[in-house]
Amino acid sequence: MAWVEQGVPEGAWLRAGRQTGGRGRMGRSWESREGNLYCSTAVRLRALDPTPHTLALVAANAVHALIAPLADGQARIKWPNDVLVDDAKIAGILLERAGDAVIVGIGINVKDHPQGLDRPVTSLAAQGAGEAEAGDMLERLTGLFAHWLAIWRAQGLDPVRTHWLLNAHPTGTPMRVNLPDESVLEGRFETLDRDGMLILRLADGGTRAIHAGDILLIR
Repeated sequence: MAWVEQGVPEGAWLRAGRQTGGRGRMGRSWESREGNLYCSTAVRLRALDPTPHTLALVAANAVHALIAPLADGQARIKWPNDVLVDDAKIAGILLERAGDAVIVGIGINVKDHPQGLDRPVTSLAAQGAGEAEAGDMLERLTGLFAHWLAIWRAQGLDPVRTHWLLNAHPTGTPMRVNLPDESVLEGRFETLDRDGMLILRLADGGTRAIHAGDILLIR
């Protein structure tokens, strides 16, 4: 954030070898072990850009494209900000607004992953990609992110959303949504709407647009 306030140009990336105060969505701590990838970039918003929160889809497409060829298992995107391999989290994305910019933070478990969490977690090393190195991955990630950011700017959200849906949890996937007001919804994944919101199909056949929430896939 300090770097953004100093006028860092779009396209610059910041990488940490280790974090002492890493965090995820909703104030969660993020274990930041050495050997994993912790990086951030800033997108300077322009007047005709799509809605800023949809940069999460841009980042997810880039991270998925980076991870999918390396992992033994199947990589999938989970709304709003995770990439999974065989239903185990391998990467997270966090957007934060800073003036006219959005800081896109990305964490990828490369060499190691935490144990004893309330949901499955994995790493590239555990997925057969023990040769993967954080520095090399960042070099590839910058190009993938720039590619999807250019599409987002030139063509709008539709092609980004379409590609996201091709690589996300399939339609009909059961899920539980913990909403910000602490209520809980259960249903099945239907789609993303034109604004990038998750559409949940409820048991009574109706649908609900989810603007924010913590998603747990039910298996």
